[in-house]
Amino acid sequence: MSSEQPKSHNEWERPLRELDDSLHKLKDLAKKEVDEDKREELQAKIVEIEERRDRYIHLLYSNLGPWEKVLVARAEKRPYTLDYIQALCNNFVELDGDRRGFRDKAIVGGTAMFGNRPVIVLGHQKGRNIQERQFRNFGMAKPEGYRKAIRLFDMAERFRMPVITFIDTPAADPGVESEARGISEGIAAGMLKMFELTVPSISVVIGEGGSGGALGIAAASRVLMQEHAIYSVIPPEGCAAILWRMPERGPEAARALKLTAQSAFELKLIDEVLPEPEGGAHRDPVSAAITVREAITKHLNELDQLSPIDIRENRYNKFRSMGIFEA
Repeated sequence: MSSEQPKSHNEWERPLRELDDSLHKLKDLAKKEVDEDKREELQAKIVEIEERRDRYIHLLYSNLGPWEKVLVARAEKRPYTLDYIQALCNNFVELDGDRRGFRDKAIVGGTAMFGNRPVIVLGHQKGRNIQERQFRNFGMAKPEGYRKAIRLFDMAERFRMPVITFIDTPAADPGVESEARGISEGIAAGMLKMFELTVPSISVVIGEGGSGGALGIAAASRVLMQEHAIYSVIPPEGCAAILWRMPERGPEAARALKLTAQSAFELKLIDEVLPEPEGGAHRDPVSAAITVREAITKHLNELDQLSPIDIRENRYNKFRSMGIFEA
């Protein structure tokens, strides 16, 4: 039953965390142990638990369903935009403000060097604790966030800099103030500006790709998704609340929404699925960042072969072809 499904990533991964905790305690004991025989006994126990943990990770992640993908995409330790910027770029200079009197902290962005390329890089930023989450508005951008993104897109076009965006938001901010300041117009204007770009643009869905909040900075020449990320018109709990007045039926809605990276690739909504380390990007963020870097580099090199007009036309045709099916 859907009501029996785990409601959070922490709950779902609890047995794995318990094994990790046991390993940490045993390793600490082994470091402090002075008796050679006892130390060897502890080392043997550590090896045994590590093997059990690895088998459990393989079993847990070898056949994830849509709801489990949702939980992994929301993992608290999953790398966020600023983590990827730090891992992939040099000389990042954050630019803030929408030049209309407002600041938004849910979208971060600025100039950076990606290898030997100057780029514009931006994305949604969540928080690790309650203070950071409130400061970042839980990764839900307000209109000024998308207007800041438009300002950065204009800069990219003016100085012929590729655009890289990272997508990780449950949705755009749904508050009354955001509605009053034109959240829908901000999202639409962000999409339009991306469609007008004649420089290469690449979007990477690294966690939750939620609704218009994601699309506002994801209308790129190439859209990539990490293996355990999700991309959907609405969060599954919101879908269940609307359809059945029962948010707890979120797992059922997740199956119907086709929100996994694999489904998005089959439906030709994205261009590539990026494999994650076994156990998810949050267990090995360095390996995950290397995979993302290699994919972005490959697609930028391909887009460099196109003329500015072809870049714009190919992007337009890519999105216009979505949703067309033959009987």
